[in-house]
Amino acid sequence: MKITKDQVEHVAHLARLSLTEEEKVQMTKDMEMILEFADQINEYTFEDVNATAHVIPINNVFREDEVSPSMDRDVLLKNAPSKENGCYTVPKVVE
Repeated sequence: MKITKDQVEHVAHLARLSLTEEEKVQMTKDMEMILEFADQINEYTFEDVNATAHVIPINNVFREDEVSPSMDRDVLLKNAPSKENGCYTVPKVVE
């Protein structure tokens, strides 16, 4: 697909980019290459490939959830400068 300089300028304007003339020429080439690659991918059919198929086997890497005791609330609040109802309190900063 052929990309024009005007199209590059339009996209740059939408993205609020100011490009030099050299950058516009380079962007035109880069965008053409990207669209050509997308056209190459569109030539393939993936009807026989399952949507969740992977090249390598994937295993769950997450650990099992295990309940463990947490720290005592009184110990955590021991050094708090200000506390109320078992929670930290902070000064009000918004009126």
